[in-house]
Amino acid sequence: MPDLSLPQIVAVIFLPLLFAITVHEVAHGWMAKQFGDPTAQRLGRLTLNPLKHIDPIGTLLIPSLLLLMHAPFLFGWAKPVPVTWENLRHPKRDMAIVAAAGPGANLVMALFWAIIAIAGVHLGTFSWAGMPMQYMGIYGIEINVILMVLNLIPLPPLDGGRVAVGLLPGPLAWQLARIEPFGFFILLALLATGALSVIIGPPINGIEHLIMKLVGLG
Repeated sequence: MPDLSLPQIVAVIFLPLLFAITVHEVAHGWMAKQFGDPTAQRLGRLTLNPLKHIDPIGTLLIPSLLLLMHAPFLFGWAKPVPVTWENLRHPKRDMAIVAAAGPGANLVMALFWAIIAIAGVHLGTFSWAGMPMQYMGIYGIEINVILMVLNLIPLPPLDGGRVAVGLLPGPLAWQLARIEPFGFFILLALLATGALSVIIGPPINGIEHLIMKLVGLG
């Protein structure tokens, strides 16, 4: 497939990125509701309306800057869905499952976009539809796998950190939870030094290859 210009890249990644971030947050709120916490529902956050979830920095500014800088990968975030710990039936365990629901949703969406991509391949003779579907599907796989792997890093406040806090015994969980105020700065330092790519690059490439092979793209 030919290289895309920046406007073309923006056009094909817009929907995959928007839904990757939005559905990720809705999954957290939906799972919390299953365990007894209706906070997200009461605040109107159990909706696929992106306007309810957009964060000006994480949803718009950061992805745009990464695109302009030709960064090796693209990521962003939405406004976190609020979860009231005390409403959960088994707070420590349930919070880990609620946290895992976001990356789980990204995995499901990666598989969905893989189906879109393979459908585009089969529509190849109709270039007006087939080629955009292929590009959108492939970017959809990449975006969702990146968000899934990134969020599974065991660093609070990332989802992986919350899962780890829920799984670790009390003293270790408490020590890890104390890192949360500094987690975002640690993540930025990993990104700036290139260490983040070294950490998440191999699993991202492996999962993308597996998904593409599963649907016949690889």
